[in-house]
Amino acid sequence: MFFERIAKLRHLLAFRLTLWYAAIFVLSASIAYVMIYFSLRSSIRDRVDEDLFIQSNEFETILTLQGPEMLQRAASIQAQAAGEKKMFFRFFYPSGVVFSSSNMSYWKTIGISRKAVDSIMRGEKRVYTTPIAKNGKHTVRILYSRVSDFVILQLGYSLESEYSLLLSFQRTFTVTMSVLGAVAVAVGWFMARRALSGVASVTRTARRISESDLKTRVPLLHRHNEIDQLALTFNQMLDRIQKLVAGTLQMNDNIAHDLRSPITRIRGLAEVTMINAGNLEEYRQMTAGTIEECDRLLSMINTMLTISRTEAGIGLGILEDLDFKALVWDACELFQPLAEDKGVMLAHQLEDVAPIKGNKAMLQRMVANLIDNAIKYTPCDGAVTVVLEAEDNANAVVLTVSDTGIGIPIEEQPKIFNRFYRCDQSRSQSGAGLGLSLARAIAYSHGGQIKVKSDLQAGSAFSVKLPV
Repeated sequence: MFFERIAKLRHLLAFRLTLWYAAIFVLSASIAYVMIYFSLRSSIRDRVDEDLFIQSNEFETILTLQGPEMLQRAASIQAQAAGEKKMFFRFFYPSGVVFSSSNMSYWKTIGISRKAVDSIMRGEKRVYTTPIAKNGKHTVRILYSRVSDFVILQLGYSLESEYSLLLSFQRTFTVTMSVLGAVAVAVGWFMARRALSGVASVTRTARRISESDLKTRVPLLHRHNEIDQLALTFNQMLDRIQKLVAGTLQMNDNIAHDLRSPITRIRGLAEVTMINAGNLEEYRQMTAGTIEECDRLLSMINTMLTISRTEAGIGLGILEDLDFKALVWDACELFQPLAEDKGVMLAHQLEDVAPIKGNKAMLQRMVANLIDNAIKYTPCDGAVTVVLEAEDNANAVVLTVSDTGIGIPIEEQPKIFNRFYRCDQSRSQSGAGLGLSLARAIAYSHGGQIKVKSDLQAGSAFSVKLPV
């Protein structure tokens, strides 16, 4: 069980972030340790070298002013004062023969470096070496200095206390960094979990969401950070999904309702003909009725496909420069006979506008749908007016189709562009409720927009704005 939990932890982002925090801390602490350690060791060595240099200068002065005997006495006093295990000296000739030294019982393993002597004889004033003491636990700093033409001084100083200081620093630093490392891991884990708490909320919310429960939202922490932005974006996405699901459910209901009627009529025709038909003519009438209903179904399905392709941006094909005024004029001329048959006056006011780029067939269908709807829902002796004008300093054209028909209730105006949606007062008219949805899809696919302004029993005005 324990190893399973560890295996699960390895895949957590918070765990990986904590490892990164710990690794960065350890690396930083190691770099700091190395820099401090070498700086401290260098400082100790420089101080010891300076003390040895001062001492050698004193011995050289004594030799020059007071002679060899006073030099040996002064060196012995200095060595005894420092301690036989702390400091020693030798005076020897360049040949290596020692003629005076301190008590060397503790320093038997420290000999004379021939390399250092040769350097002194080649003209170097001083040479420093650092051999290992006989216990092997610390080093000795030794100065070779030429105090006269034929006398060389070997002055040694034990670095045991300084080495102990460095060891103490190592232990203290190691313990301190271990404690701070544990604290850093704990703080890193806490900060990582806190920083990712918003992501966990998004995950929990996503797990709770189902097709029947799309109302759950991620709570905002109001920290004004990236997690709040993620939660806000996720909630907005859920709003869009909920809206799309609701629209899909409504569309499915409308499809079921609108497809049921023609299928029921086809089935009724077939049953009546099968029971009552006695001659070939009745079968022909049933076949004609079936074909008519099938045409309605095919038209509805084709319109739905056209809307879907247009909304997806794959149904426009090659765009061309169009004379939109001529296109609207042709549409008005096409529907003029239909308006006259119904007793509706169809008028138009078309300004000269700049060409627009678009799909001619799709735009013709959009204009035809708007004019057809206006005529369909305008009673006898009513009027339909088509107006085309330029806007935004001739950077856009606006087509307005207004009528004096039954109007649209204000609460239903936002819904009329949905697929299969039909107002209650419009259900007495034929149609599937796809015309306005198609018109909106075509307008949007051309970079435009469509709006409606309507008063109940006073008429409606649909405006389409397209960029030139």
